[in-house]
Amino acid sequence: MEAQQLDMNRNEDAMRRSLSTLKQRLAIVEQGGGKKNLEKVRQRGKLTPRERIAYLCDKDTPFTEIGAFAAYGMYEEHGGCPAAGTVGGIGYIAGRQCMIVANDMTVKAGAWFPMTGKKNLRLQEIAMENHLPVIYLVDSAGVYLPMQDEIFPDKEHFGRIFRNNARMSAMGITQIAAVMGSCVAGGAYLPIMSDEVLMVEGNGSIFLAGPYLVKAAIGETIDAETLGGAVTHTEISGIADYKFSSDEECLDHIKKIVSKLGHPANAGFDRVAAVAPAKDPGELYGIIPEDSTRPYDMVEVIERIVDNSVFDQYKEDYGKSILCGYARIDGWAVGIVANQRKIVKSKKGEMQMGGVIYNDSADKAARFIMNCNQKKIPLIFLQDVTGFMVGSRSEHAGIIKDGAKLVNAVANSVVPKITVIVGNSYGAGNYAMCGKAYDPRFIYAWPNAKIAVMGGEQAAKTLLQIQVASLKAKGEEIPAAEEAKLLSEITAKYNSQTTPYYAAARLWVDEIIDPLNTRKIISESIKAANQAPVESGFSLVVFLLWSGFSLCVILPSVENGFNSCVFQVWEWV
Repeated sequence: MEAQQLDMNRNEDAMRRSLSTLKQRLAIVEQGGGKKNLEKVRQRGKLTPRERIAYLCDKDTPFTEIGAFAAYGMYEEHGGCPAAGTVGGIGYIAGRQCMIVANDMTVKAGAWFPMTGKKNLRLQEIAMENHLPVIYLVDSAGVYLPMQDEIFPDKEHFGRIFRNNARMSAMGITQIAAVMGSCVAGGAYLPIMSDEVLMVEGNGSIFLAGPYLVKAAIGETIDAETLGGAVTHTEISGIADYKFSSDEECLDHIKKIVSKLGHPANAGFDRVAAVAPAKDPGELYGIIPEDSTRPYDMVEVIERIVDNSVFDQYKEDYGKSILCGYARIDGWAVGIVANQRKIVKSKKGEMQMGGVIYNDSADKAARFIMNCNQKKIPLIFLQDVTGFMVGSRSEHAGIIKDGAKLVNAVANSVVPKITVIVGNSYGAGNYAMCGKAYDPRFIYAWPNAKIAVMGGEQAAKTLLQIQVASLKAKGEEIPAAEEAKLLSEITAKYNSQTTPYYAAARLWVDEIIDPLNTRKIISESIKAANQAPVESGFSLVVFLLWSGFSLCVILPSVENGFNSCVFQVWEWV
């Protein structure tokens, strides 16, 4: 018992150190382009992007930031791009959840880097999937010209923003644009394709070409305010709908507009009065091992997140390396799919390693996901997975087939999927447990998370073997000391690419979160998802399975919106 407590204390210390690093790095990110640039903005009578969001949102309500670490550690040769030059997330305005997207004019005048485009598209994607009203706080100089080839022409680049404006308008999603600074070139389409446009006099401007380009192109001399200021667009062109003398007045009017929005139909996910976990959530810090290879009981994690610590397991004694079951989180009914990290024993006497997906656990999880789709229950994936079981025994048992069933169920799920990476997320296990490639509505990571195709040690040794073999093929020998040094360098580089910050920088995860906030963030995510009705039925892809002399075809059969599988067998003639 004493040894167990020492482990808990050691784990808690490690987690708190990780959280301290998270807070320090986040504080730097929140400075945007730095204190000097922030002060210049204030001297012009403007609010900073985070101040704008804080003023706009209802007091004492949560703001769920998305992509705070986008572009973290990237573009250093260009001076960096904190938060990808955009502050965004879900906040409450007049009691309504809204997606708020604010350009950060302190970062290269709000210019768009490649990751800026990716982040803005992700924010729009969340709004579209969850039918959230969108508020754009525009203050941007447009595309960052030194990198124009990486942000301008492709499908997922800058222009996709305006395509999404049009799609959201067709979907009936309200979009409000407040032009509080520059809005130039192609970016000028964003506010005009929104439902209503507000401008701040003296600071806001909209034009396809600024005064310098106009002078160079047609020889006309004109100032920015006359060319495309608030007065011009509210009194002459008719492009803008309202003008205001300050940021605060402009933001106040947005609140008025949002307060009058009609309420759409919701998805009808079940919610009752919330009950706090019976087990202390603070103990989460001590449960997750400092060493990510060590086992622990994932049930203990779940019981510190769910209401009253009640987790009703599905097929508890079958496929034990994946936990499936029903629970409530802040009152919301949820289905949980989680990797069990302790070593378990099957009824057949087989010892199964924690974090590994076996045939039986893949089969169980696929069936459970289908059940949740049938019942319209949102799915929560808690990832700490090292991959699928390998070896002749597993291959002969058909692990690829069973894994494909799980991946198929995850890919075709129509209820919202929310993923939290609480530890490892390696290889195909990342896919099967609803990694970013499988369209979770939201995906979060704890600060100890590791995301990669395989563990650092295995990957480094594999890469080393390839390099050594290549040298030997050329007739070169590598001394043992040099080989050890090379292994150390490869390991360090690989490990730097497995951190949650590396993942968050590239938006493989939406945000890095404190484990203690997991319950609240999942609840806010489901509340957002509940605003979008589930409009399509669950359907599985057609499988062709050859078994002996029989051809087995699995065909989807539509019945009451849920597509179950009908098995038809033809004898091989």
